[in-house]
Amino acid sequence: MSTRNVYLSNMPLDEAKKLWRGTLEQKGFFSKNSIEVIGVDDSLYRITAEPVFAKRSSPSYNAAAMDGIAVHFSDLTGASEASPIRLRDDKFIPVNTGNALPEGCNAVVMIEDVHYLSDTEVELHMAATPWQHVRTIGEDIVATELILPEGHRVRAIDQGAMLATGVVEIKVQRLPKAHVIPTGSELIQPDQQPTAGQIIEFNSRILAGYLNEWGALATRGLPVQDDPEKLKKSLLEAAAENDIVILNAGASAGTRDYSAKVLAEVGEVIVHGVAIKPGKPVILAMIGDTPAIGLPGYPVSALLTMKVFIQEMITTFLGKGLPKVKTIEATLSRPLHSPMGVDQFVRITLGKVGKNLMATPSGKGAGAVMSLVRADGLLTIGAGNEGIGAGEKVQIELLRSEREIDATLVCIGSHDNILDLLANHLHKQRPIVRISSAHVGSMGGIMAIRRGEAHIAGSHLLDEETGEYNVSFIKRFLKDIPLQLINLCYREQGLIVAKGNPKHITGFKDLVENKLTFINRQNGAGTRLLTDKILSDEGIDSTAIAGYDHEEYTHMNVAASVANGSVDAGLGIRAAANALDLDFVPVAEERYDLIVPAQFLNDPKIVTVIDLIKNNDEFKNAILALGGYNLLDCGKVMYDQQ
Repeated sequence: MSTRNVYLSNMPLDEAKKLWRGTLEQKGFFSKNSIEVIGVDDSLYRITAEPVFAKRSSPSYNAAAMDGIAVHFSDLTGASEASPIRLRDDKFIPVNTGNALPEGCNAVVMIEDVHYLSDTEVELHMAATPWQHVRTIGEDIVATELILPEGHRVRAIDQGAMLATGVVEIKVQRLPKAHVIPTGSELIQPDQQPTAGQIIEFNSRILAGYLNEWGALATRGLPVQDDPEKLKKSLLEAAAENDIVILNAGASAGTRDYSAKVLAEVGEVIVHGVAIKPGKPVILAMIGDTPAIGLPGYPVSALLTMKVFIQEMITTFLGKGLPKVKTIEATLSRPLHSPMGVDQFVRITLGKVGKNLMATPSGKGAGAVMSLVRADGLLTIGAGNEGIGAGEKVQIELLRSEREIDATLVCIGSHDNILDLLANHLHKQRPIVRISSAHVGSMGGIMAIRRGEAHIAGSHLLDEETGEYNVSFIKRFLKDIPLQLINLCYREQGLIVAKGNPKHITGFKDLVENKLTFINRQNGAGTRLLTDKILSDEGIDSTAIAGYDHEEYTHMNVAASVANGSVDAGLGIRAAANALDLDFVPVAEERYDLIVPAQFLNDPKIVTVIDLIKNNDEFKNAILALGGYNLLDCGKVMYDQQ
């Protein structure tokens, strides 16, 4: 047992993987693989440990393949329409499909070709060939024939083939048993209502699910509190009963992060800290000859780290290499920066815009589980690269099929809750249309259209001089691009405040006078421009607003910041306030449009979207139910630049 101190390091990924693989081989982890005998009925998706041969032929007897009569083919020699042959019942026997062929018969005549003269006599107008309409012994599978090779993943059809030949048990590779231990005193179960400081425990479900998908037999335990003795007990019990132990959370160097210390006490820590992002605090340890891996607590970090270090362990244990990774070349839609010396894994959404497959980063944090839900692929930025520029070609590891990606409509620009409704309704269409949304603000959407990176862009930019929405910006930045500006809605913007408006906020002046905190939208967002216009109209210096430089990227994120008490107010749409049961102080009604390049107007995905927003009453009623929307011009072309 090792009691040495363990410190969080920054070991290069290749070095960590090599050291870890060597340790597993030295400890005999991969030689633990053994064989077990199971029933064929229970063998679905298991890996055969030896070849499977047919025990009996299938069929095991000569069987009628049609309803009709069984005959000897020679009795019908010369039969024709001009010279039909009559047979008495001593020369034919009625049979149904699957019946054993009667002795002395070697052909079947279909019932459609049999003309009964009486119950005891038939007339036939065609000759028969030997074994006509007969499934002969072993026609499907011959006894001793190879059914499945060693190392084959059993499918449902394979089960049927084995059972058809009398094989009821087979030898399969034993699945590695993996156990997930979530840690943290703050964890509660999904059916409990969280209070401040409590976190719903769902990571173990994600991790166990992927472990099972990769070929392990995974179980998960209840959360273990931040108590070294309780953690030690759980680790030792899990290591004694499983091939792999996964510890989730507590891997970093915080005052309540006990994983590394406890693993060093009960075993040996091989690596603590790898130069990857996300996932740096990962712990690779051994408890006796059982590998124990400490994963970070954030779900994205935990899953991606497990993919890097554990998936290959499982597949090698089962005698297989890593599954072949499907990659595709795409164009990066915006620049990505990466710290030198770190392998970075970036979640990507993909969409084909014209002839270009565009890759857009989909997440901004290791805790953003929805970034993986929405991700189409992963981009790996190597440790020797400081980043990748916009427009560069990159290789993306696919997490979805190319067919799904081809059905993706790329929407870049201003955020609105309607886009989520749109995505849901499009998913119900046939064929399905997917939406890949990047919320980068109205100006970001216009620039994406200019660069040919999006099918549509949401925008609500107000020209203060003309009072017109979006058109002047289109004329300025997109003047050479044929397009249509199609209205989606009019919507209420206002200050989102806590339920009951306890601070009695009526406008921005209250924020200044009462020294209240504010959360802003990012530069280029239409809501940011609206904020600046209001401050200018009211003669308020932006530096007087506490939190003016604190930015979020969506209306829902603004509302969430108010809901959790981080700030007193933020400018956003009424629908976001309603969604989180917050109060709302109206400020303005604005127009929200979709910019659609003319080259995509006949694209089936765009046609589907326009038809939906113009003609689908169910969709429109769902929008109105959100609150704060006016659909007076929904689907109307507000400006045509052709």
